[in-house]
Amino acid sequence: MKRITKIIITVLIIIIILPFTFQSNKQNAQNVTITFWTLQLGTFDKYINNIIKEYETSHQNVKIKWIDVPYSEGEKRTLASILTDNPPDLVNLTPDFSLLLAQKNALYTFNKEKLNQFLPSLIEILKYDGKYFGIPFYATSAVTLYNSALTGKKPETYDELFQLSADNGTYLTMINFAENDTLLKILNKYNINSPQTINSEKSIQLFNEFKRLYDKNLVPKESITQTHRDALEKYMSGQLKYLVTGANFINMIKENAPSVYKNTKVLPQLTGDTGLYDYSLMNFVIPKKSKHPDFALDFALYFTNKINQLEFAKMTPILPVNKEALDDEYFKTAENNDLSAQSRIISSRQLDKLQPPLTNVKNKKELNTICANHIQNILINNAEIKAALDNFSKEWQKL
Repeated sequence: MKRITKIIITVLIIIIILPFTFQSNKQNAQNVTITFWTLQLGTFDKYINNIIKEYETSHQNVKIKWIDVPYSEGEKRTLASILTDNPPDLVNLTPDFSLLLAQKNALYTFNKEKLNQFLPSLIEILKYDGKYFGIPFYATSAVTLYNSALTGKKPETYDELFQLSADNGTYLTMINFAENDTLLKILNKYNINSPQTINSEKSIQLFNEFKRLYDKNLVPKESITQTHRDALEKYMSGQLKYLVTGANFINMIKENAPSVYKNTKVLPQLTGDTGLYDYSLMNFVIPKKSKHPDFALDFALYFTNKINQLEFAKMTPILPVNKEALDDEYFKTAENNDLSAQSRIISSRQLDKLQPPLTNVKNKKELNTICANHIQNILINNAEIKAALDNFSKEWQKL
């Protein structure tokens, strides 16, 4: 009898304790750590840590481990981590490199409905084979600056700009022909964006204009080798009438060339015959081997909500990708003499008329190199333009 009583007591204890044990194990199973990588955003540590703290407070079972990676090491470290079984859960990358990973089937994908808080025009660049592989983070869209002491003309397109002259020892503008995809972006504004269009009549016409600008010293000879930072230096020294550049450089002009800043006016970005604007985008991706993709996506959407995006935009001259943030009054009003605010308004409006970027190129870096080689051959070596573009077309086709 005593033995039976002991068994009954033991069973009752197990019945009482088991639910608590199960619940404890369940809670432990739900405790997750999200590893979150950004690209060179360490100067915004207070902002990012505050977001992480707020998220962790409202998600008691989630911890965010933030690592800021130097921009120059982002691609290399991401690729190395994805080849392991323990990659970060959320990574800040460029669309070009993200696309490369998507083409290798290395990224987690999700439905378009998950991206409803973002501008529709921006999420399309983050799609491959009908699937969305990235979450927009922030955007920029260049504007056109001009020195009103050197010119009063207000061109809207590259065609209009090319018709203007340079005098008094100044240049019309500086196009960084061989820097990254600068030239490809200009061509894309004329729907010259494929092996079939690179040697079209319109393309030949444009390259003839580039050659004329170069030969007539309407652009600096260094345009063929130097970067946008060199172009900015020339604008600040009063050598350029017009400069298409990012709004983030306006404060640099104000600090380093106050006399030029005083005469600087802001226009919308120069367009081609499509009348559309190009832009740059930074995004987040979730590696396919992430152990917590759903939590990573949830945190990414929280990180890019209206409040967080608007705060970030007020700290640095970027454009939010969140629709509600971009609709804020901050992007609608400006003092007449505040160039940064004027630029912010102009560039934000440009996001409504975006030129679709080159997204179907698997070897973008190789294409940039091919483009640079041919423009250099035309401008420096006086290569026959039609023949050079025919070769360009064949090399592009091979990619």
